[in-house]
Amino acid sequence: MLARRKIRLWIALGVLAGLGGAVGLVMYALSANIDLFYTPGEITYGKNETQQKPGIGQSLRVGGYVQPGSVKRDEHSLLVTFKLYDSRSVVSVSFQGILPDLFREGQGVVAQGVLDGPGHITARQVLAKHDEKYTPPEIKAAMTSPGRPASSPVTEDNQG
Repeated sequence: MLARRKIRLWIALGVLAGLGGAVGLVMYALSANIDLFYTPGEITYGKNETQQKPGIGQSLRVGGYVQPGSVKRDEHSLLVTFKLYDSRSVVSVSFQGILPDLFREGQGVVAQGVLDGPGHITARQVLAKHDEKYTPPEIKAAMTSPGRPASSPVTEDNQG
């Protein structure tokens, strides 16, 4: 009877170890593929609650407004660089591809990509807001907080 209990114990421990390993692998895979949302101010100064900044090479989504006069297009390729801003900071974005039809200066956009330097994102995808009245809550809160850069005003006239 004692040998039978030992076998059951080893089987139970093996199942638990296998289950723990599977959960660990799933968590690792999810952490590598998760894209967290940041505003330009959070990339520069860190999240408000934790002051944690994204690391170089981290996959993320950044939302803000396209700074007027910052859109530069390469004549020989589809490379576009522009700056996104919120009330606290400005970050630059590089994108290789065709931009959405609603993309323009002063417009709210979300760029999904990788932080590859301090304040620079290489975007895989750029999304423009689809409705003139809608602004994501995070961007709206960031734009209404005090301390917005004076060099990049957002008015009703230049929102498109």
